[in-house]
Amino acid sequence: MKFIAMGELMLRLSPPNYEKIVSTNNYVVHYGGAEANVAVSLANLGVDSSFFTVLPNTDIGKSAINYLKANDVHTKHIIKSDGRMGIYYLEEGVSVRPSTVIYDRAGSAFAEYDYRVIDFEEILKDYDWLHVSGITPALSYSCRRMMDKVLKAAKNLGLTVSFDPNFRSTLWSFSTARDVLSKYLPYVDVLIGIEPIHVYNPDGTDVKDGLTMDPSFEDMDRVFKAIDEQYHMKAIARTVRYVHSGSNNSLKAFFYTDGKTYESKTIDFDIVDRVGGGDAFSSGLIYALMENDMSPQDTVNFAVASSVMKHAIK
Repeated sequence: MKFIAMGELMLRLSPPNYEKIVSTNNYVVHYGGAEANVAVSLANLGVDSSFFTVLPNTDIGKSAINYLKANDVHTKHIIKSDGRMGIYYLEEGVSVRPSTVIYDRAGSAFAEYDYRVIDFEEILKDYDWLHVSGITPALSYSCRRMMDKVLKAAKNLGLTVSFDPNFRSTLWSFSTARDVLSKYLPYVDVLIGIEPIHVYNPDGTDVKDGLTMDPSFEDMDRVFKAIDEQYHMKAIARTVRYVHSGSNNSLKAFFYTDGKTYESKTIDFDIVDRVGGGDAFSSGLIYALMENDMSPQDTVNFAVASSVMKHAIK
């Protein structure tokens, strides 16, 4: 099965040794982004994986492409353009201090590109699975138009589409994100995360009203069935995280398919690197669904284990 993800690849700058941004004199360089992380994870699991993005036609852009190639991700669809690289600064949390992220990605080559010139059906025709996230339409109106084109093209071609809403409050408001992202759901087969989408009761209230950060099995079963009834998904999943400190968390997940909800084991773990944990859950879930030989219970356990393992990798 051939997989492709689409989104922005960014330059990540982190102070070493848990130093604070305000006092550091050094930064460690990595590349990453929600969709690129999924592509890299799947490539490392042996999936034929490609990535579409727009990068500056500079040595920084070339270095980012080299990173993807080093992880066996195909880069033939990457566009080199004028503009800058999106950047984010990560101050890693430890003990009682949480992680902090500062974005510097406005006006990036990816955000500013004119996607009206791209034939996405031509790009997607050779693939079986597309993965996108709700971060992309938060970046610019051009990116929102791109998402519209991409999802319609994938639907026309019969690709399986996985979508992580991935709300970022630093990029746009909850209400705007909810209105925009909910319009994409008719094109989605596998939904990974349930916020901030609209799901209505017959009386017009939101199905998720009153849902806590630690939902019961019965609550999740009710919400998943409401989403499925409204949008007809093949699969729906969400994680539940328990934060004990900046260095220790627990994680579990709920998974819905074929009219039934499943709950994973809860795993407690220490954190080496928090970034990409959610994307590793997505890649674990996608991989299990692609393989098609795992039971639903094994699928959700494998996805959680994938995320937990990523937290132990720098």
